[in-house]
Amino acid sequence: MKKYFMLFFGLLTSFSLLAQSDFLIEKHSRKATIPFKLINNLVFIPIKVNGIELNFLLDSGVEETILFSMEEKQEVSFKNIEKIKLRGLGSEEEIEGLKSTNNTLETHGLKSSNHLLYIILDQNFNLSSHIGIPVNGIIGYKFFKNNIVEINYQKKKIIVYLNNEETRKKLNKKFKVVPITIERSKPYIYAKAVVDSVAIPAKLLIDIGNSDAFWIFENDKIKLPKKNFPDFLGKGFSGDIEGHRAKIDNFLIDEFNFKKPIVSFPDSSSIRNVKMVPDRIGSVGGEVLKRFTLVLDYADKKLYLKKNNKFSELFTYNKSGITVQHNGLQWVQETVHLETVKVATSIEETGYNDKKDGDFKYKFSLKPIYEIVNIRKNSAAEKCGLQKGDIIVSINNNIPYKYTLQQINALLKSEEDIWITLEVERNSLILKFRFKLEDEL
Repeated sequence: MKKYFMLFFGLLTSFSLLAQSDFLIEKHSRKATIPFKLINNLVFIPIKVNGIELNFLLDSGVEETILFSMEEKQEVSFKNIEKIKLRGLGSEEEIEGLKSTNNTLETHGLKSSNHLLYIILDQNFNLSSHIGIPVNGIIGYKFFKNNIVEINYQKKKIIVYLNNEETRKKLNKKFKVVPITIERSKPYIYAKAVVDSVAIPAKLLIDIGNSDAFWIFENDKIKLPKKNFPDFLGKGFSGDIEGHRAKIDNFLIDEFNFKKPIVSFPDSSSIRNVKMVPDRIGSVGGEVLKRFTLVLDYADKKLYLKKNNKFSELFTYNKSGITVQHNGLQWVQETVHLETVKVATSIEETGYNDKKDGDFKYKFSLKPIYEIVNIRKNSAAEKCGLQKGDIIVSINNNIPYKYTLQQINALLKSEEDIWITLEVERNSLILKFRFKLEDEL
């Protein structure tokens, strides 16, 4: 399974964008603190849209605010709706959507009025099943534009500061300052990729919404290393994103050196709809960014970096070759034992536990169903006989719903060459498979 779907969206439209308000800190406050969930290197924050709370992926790689999976959030009302066409990463064609203006977005002391939203109508575009929690939207540039935004990956908190020199002076004392550029409403950084001992300048998008370490677009200077394997890299507006994964010698961002990083090389057909800024050759994503506490200052064009204790972790990937996602919910009956306590009638009887073997009740609860939705060619999973569409019945002899999707993900990209046993349901038959996680790079 993927570290998660590498969400790296481009948005192309054939109409003029309306002016809109950006996020502002409430009056008389100097900062706003927002808790977030970190899942597969991606940051998810709660935001109220016209009074209804939704979950958003925070993504510096998008300009506009995008909503989807709204079938269960029909209580959200939108104004000034207009039909549009959306197009972005992926190999397929444009999709239908809506544009809505004059919306109010609020979260933990931040507010944006007259906010422009794009709404994807295709219900197949659903990130929730791949993440394991409800996801209703993506928010980018308008969140970062007017303020100084700190992302503390270890404490899982975002701190939004007022845009002033006093804040910058404090940050200068604690962080390494790296210059960035803001182009087409997105942040870019200059780095170096070392391939076969040759250092190559690399202009990269800072992409918080991409869970990989690095993406590189092949060019005259950087070619796909000979040792690689084809893989499904993620999903964009316009379909699946295919490509290859490989290791390179080093990636350097200022004084920070990343050794033997795993780099994703998307196929040219998957990025054909992305309008590139000059000299850009790729992206740096969450697998690298989570190794820092970072601060983005769009106004002053600076990135502040401070290493955390994740910095030296090895770069890993999904060695199994299977992508797992939620496929609905099931009612599960669980047995709950009851304990009865006899009322004490004397000191000697105090604390007497009259538990009997027959004292229990049944509890019914909804649990996720996990399905294999993609299998990498020539991977360990494919070689042992697993197939796309298999429903997972057990993982290493454990009930699958005992795991979160993120825990399954972590297991399948283990640094060690461990054995995995899966029982699956296929055509009403229970089948058992066993394979070893082996490093293909």
